[in-house]
Amino acid sequence: MSAQAKIIDGKAYAAGLRERVETAVAKLKADHGLQPGLAVVLVGEDPASQVYVRNKHKQTLEAGMNSYEHRLDTSVSEGDLLALVEQLNTDPNVHGILVQLPLPDHIDTEKVINAINPDKDVDGFHVINAGRLATGQDALVACTPVGCVLLAKDALGSLSGLDAVIVGRSNIVGKPVAQLLLQESCTVTIAHSRTKDLPQVCRRADLLVAAVGRPEMIKGDWVKPGACVIDVGINRIEGENGKTRLVGDVDFASASEVAGSITPVPGGVGPMTIACLLRSTVLAACAQAGITAPEI
Repeated sequence: MSAQAKIIDGKAYAAGLRERVETAVAKLKADHGLQPGLAVVLVGEDPASQVYVRNKHKQTLEAGMNSYEHRLDTSVSEGDLLALVEQLNTDPNVHGILVQLPLPDHIDTEKVINAINPDKDVDGFHVINAGRLATGQDALVACTPVGCVLLAKDALGSLSGLDAVIVGRSNIVGKPVAQLLLQESCTVTIAHSRTKDLPQVCRRADLLVAAVGRPEMIKGDWVKPGACVIDVGINRIEGENGKTRLVGDVDFASASEVAGSITPVPGGVGPMTIACLLRSTVLAACAQAGITAPEI
């Protein structure tokens, strides 16, 4: 085992994935006259969401797809938001719909997500897509979990038979990652804050996915020597001179001395999210048009 883990470069992988999406889009246009379209709905002025939406818009256009942005005031009523979702559901030029979260408190998030046509739900949060994923059917899957699995496969090749431990049980990351890894024939454990002897559970993982939202919680001595560590956490903490810095859920310094491969924060899972969103939009467009999707 090397003294230092191989760094899994999410930025580079995401750039390659976006290129494959661009190629697929050009082929769909040329062969079928189909141009995938993504509609993003942003409610309010949350600065982080605004940056994210801007990046989505830019990368969607760069991939040769149509991008539709809908910016609504924080005071928009739940009824008006639901009416917009219904309008996008019936628009044949829109193949993917994403409502940026979080929504204001006066809006029922679950109601809005479940109002999206499941076949256009490129965020993969609709209860029908969650059910399809859980039962091994074709589903649109949340982008971050897909990114985690793509990076793990890139680092390890086949995941079949590996002991995978996921720390975190959210609907957005933990549960869908578990389902995807079951499909890859891993033996899957979902651990969380109530797990007895969490460090010991983590130590048996060939593949450790951290998605718990607590800065640098997972220490190097929790990691099995040579394991692949996928860190989903993005936490802003106080650094030196009063400046903040981004860290993951894994203590990178100590874990990278034990792991075989590890994603950094930033530059690991983060860049994969939008690239996987573009991929999902292409897959959704193909499914809606009854076309076999290209390999992406």
